[in-house]
Amino acid sequence: MPFESRVPAPQPVPARPGRKLGPIADTVGSSHRAWLEHTRDSYLASGLTLSELGLRIPLAKSKLSELLRGLGLYPRWEVVHRLSAELDMPVSPLYRLWRQAALDAQKTCEWVQRSSDKSALTTPHPHPPVAHEPFRRTVEGDYRRYAQVFLTDASRDAAVDDTFDILWLSWNSALASPDIRRYAWNILRATVMAKTPHLDGRPELGSAVFDTVVMRGLTGVAERAEQMAESLELFRAISRLPDHLLDVMVLRHLCGHTVEQTSALLGVPPPVVRSDERHAIRVIFPPPESEGPIE
Repeated sequence: MPFESRVPAPQPVPARPGRKLGPIADTVGSSHRAWLEHTRDSYLASGLTLSELGLRIPLAKSKLSELLRGLGLYPRWEVVHRLSAELDMPVSPLYRLWRQAALDAQKTCEWVQRSSDKSALTTPHPHPPVAHEPFRRTVEGDYRRYAQVFLTDASRDAAVDDTFDILWLSWNSALASPDIRRYAWNILRATVMAKTPHLDGRPELGSAVFDTVVMRGLTGVAERAEQMAESLELFRAISRLPDHLLDVMVLRHLCGHTVEQTSALLGVPPPVVRSDERHAIRVIFPPPESEGPIE
């Protein structure tokens, strides 16, 4: 397959002296976490200590620790920019993710502008990795169709754009993974679900009822109303499926993808897609008790 990973996994970084960096705070929002996790990964892979990194930026070790844990006030871009330069991170996707997280944190556009007007968006990585853009062109339309099932148009576009920015930031990890397609899909799923309204811990699919494959083929008002009621019940059942079964059902029955297309997007073999689809259908439409349990 053209996007299978062929780069061996990186060797573990030797343990650094000093106190271990604490976890990301539970209060950190999903958009903030999107760029913070990869900044932390770059720091941990650098081999630098907090003290060494703090001297280079410069920033007090305690403040640097707070930044890398998402504690305190949302960081200004000029600080994140200096940090990214020391960690050799691509600036363009990092800035876009930082800006979106700032707006999600209720920062004004004026604050964002003031925070970043002294830091030029120059970077040693002005363009995505060579294989990133061909991969994006291959899957972007399908990613948008999947996201559309859960989100409004604006949120859909933001989720897909964020997905490719996160993939750019973590490209080396994607190359080292067993399959880039699966790695990228996991990013898309996490990004979409972070923006999706949930009910009782499960994603809501109600907005997708107006644009399913079945609904597009109906013209009569009564026919559409009947199908909509049936679809809403089906959506509720699909939303309660485990994640991997939900994705297969959304791609196959709401997006209209073939088994082979679904396999390519998820990065799993076609037999796995068929098995997951059969399992999902049996969960949604269990057989009568007289038929006995399914093995």
